[in-house]
Amino acid sequence: MKADIRVALVGNPNTGKSTLFNALTGLNQKIGNFPGVTVDKKVGYSILSDGRRAEIIDLPGTYSLYPKSKDESIVFSVLAEKGSDLTPDLIVVILDATNLKRNLLLYTQVADLKIPVVIALNMMDMASKAGIEIDINLLSQRLGVPVVPIAARKQEGIDDLKQVMAYTNAVPLQVDSIDVRAIAPALIADISEEVDTDNPYFALQLAHQHEHLKFLTPAQSDRIEQLEQKHSFHSQKAQATETVARYNYINDVLYDTVQTPETAHEESLSNKIDHILTHKVFGFIIFMAILLFIFQSIFAWSEYPMSLIENGFVWAEGILKDILPAGPLADLLIDGVVAGLSGVLVFIPQIAILFAFISILEDTGYMSRVTFMMDKIMRKVGLNGKSVVPLIGGFACAVPSIMSTRTIENWKDRMITIMVTPLVACSARLPVYTLLIALVVPNKNVWWIFNLQGLALTGMYVLSLFSAVIVAFVMKFILKARERGYFIMELPVYRMPRWRNVIFSMYERSKTFVLQAGKVIIAVSIILWVLSSYGPGNRFERIEQKYGQPQVTKTMTPDSLNRVIATEKLENSYAGVLGHVIEPVIKPLGFDWKIGIALITSFAAREVFVGTMATIYSVEGDADRIDSVQDKMRNARNADTGQPVFTLAVAFSLMMFYAFAMQCASTVAVVYRETKDWRWPAAQFVYMTTLAYIAAFTVYHLLK
Repeated sequence: MKADIRVALVGNPNTGKSTLFNALTGLNQKIGNFPGVTVDKKVGYSILSDGRRAEIIDLPGTYSLYPKSKDESIVFSVLAEKGSDLTPDLIVVILDATNLKRNLLLYTQVADLKIPVVIALNMMDMASKAGIEIDINLLSQRLGVPVVPIAARKQEGIDDLKQVMAYTNAVPLQVDSIDVRAIAPALIADISEEVDTDNPYFALQLAHQHEHLKFLTPAQSDRIEQLEQKHSFHSQKAQATETVARYNYINDVLYDTVQTPETAHEESLSNKIDHILTHKVFGFIIFMAILLFIFQSIFAWSEYPMSLIENGFVWAEGILKDILPAGPLADLLIDGVVAGLSGVLVFIPQIAILFAFISILEDTGYMSRVTFMMDKIMRKVGLNGKSVVPLIGGFACAVPSIMSTRTIENWKDRMITIMVTPLVACSARLPVYTLLIALVVPNKNVWWIFNLQGLALTGMYVLSLFSAVIVAFVMKFILKARERGYFIMELPVYRMPRWRNVIFSMYERSKTFVLQAGKVIIAVSIILWVLSSYGPGNRFERIEQKYGQPQVTKTMTPDSLNRVIATEKLENSYAGVLGHVIEPVIKPLGFDWKIGIALITSFAAREVFVGTMATIYSVEGDADRIDSVQDKMRNARNADTGQPVFTLAVAFSLMMFYAFAMQCASTVAVVYRETKDWRWPAAQFVYMTTLAYIAAFTVYHLLK
């Protein structure tokens, strides 16, 4: 249904813009005071007090209309382009009531575009707590626009804001903050005539940004460039002049409307906490302790629900085996689809716990501190502090993390960040790690509190961060660029996490993981079952004849005979032939042909490894015995030596391979989309696969 009015939300980062968007629209959207959350515009709908339907557009956070990144450039493009599908009828500018001076700079720029504006004065609860007194009516009078006090996190003032938004046509034109024409009078006059506008600030912005604005024709852009040269226009000097004039105006307005108590100038509690949490030594120790606690918890807290899910699948396979008539369809469903899915769904508790912790770190404001601390390290390896946002986000998934690199202004920093982000251990690797660690690492404590399995998992995640930093350092010397990177970030105050948001985030991210992985798992499991259950030529018939001889049947029990036949059929199946083709390449890593099949299928998605193992060992296994995927792998034996397939050396070699290999089709696709050049994902695939092979080879031969 078409909306009656279009409203754009504009504001600085960390002013609660995304929280307000969620409150207005009721849409379930990720919210956090973590830099880089609002990357693309988000759209939702809200019913205003007069019954009209409003389309709400959440634009990326920006400190001014002069963009420093691709995301910030969206803001002016949307506000300035007339008649597009995104042109707003009304702008809601969200201001942080505790930091009006900084926030009002963006407001004055937006107001000078002469689109109706309403100010949502957010965080009024925090302003009151800090003793800051704001004369709302006088502020509204001085600016010439409605000012609505709200507290978006507490859902306070939202109805009042909707009521004001409903009367957009009655909103008067804002008061001029500065004399824009005085900045470049002749140039503004010529551009105004060229593009037929009577708004001097719109004309001035065209002088600054015409090269990047798609709504201008090439001829108009060239003409504006000629006018700039004609009038000797210097963009940076003009911006500086404008900013000084705006802050003079802002200071006058705040002097009359805001009273700040003397105690407000004292050090805040957040700053006192930051002395410890962002300390150059203790800060990193605390961060490592938090990571260790998270990964200890992943093993400890998930054990019971995982065993329930695992036993549930074993029970379901047994029921299906009893009720379904024997045949290919039953085998496909039990050994293919159900066995494959069990290999991933059993890890839902661990993934949910990881996402819950990430959401808490974001919501409290601590993740921003991690970004700030890591900036010092990032600079030494040639990266930007903003690179930490994608790297830390990579713990969840590399795809949105790579998309978030759009906030990095420096080309070289952005490309290096894109190239190294997939090295960070994402949630798709978690099932692989936890399964292999559970197979070979004892579940016992050292020093009473540290679980060996948790320590091993922590080590894999720390390794991933260090490897990303080291590869970035190497790439610093390979990629050449003259730009200098910089890092500007506001640290939000510490807050209690919103538990409803944490639970919802945990649910949504886990659901997304399961749905995305589930589709791939089912498809791969079906294909893999077919490849494992059928072979070229008449190989299967020859195997049946070979073991059908009386001299063979007399010397073996029926169970042993069935197991030998199943094993030999698997080895001669299409999957077995494929596995044997690549076995010479992977044998130096300690991998057999069955693991080789899993490596191939994992290039669709890393977590497919577990499902592949479940399917392969189900096809090969005892027809009368139904085990969990972990039991199947624990009982797997090397045909030549009779020893367990998954020894300590093999398991850690596999984890090293998965730690470094580029086994995610979605990541390859998003790297191409962000770079618009296949050479980047191709280079990424080659260097990561090479690293994976070297790391796996080294670890296997050290532990063998």
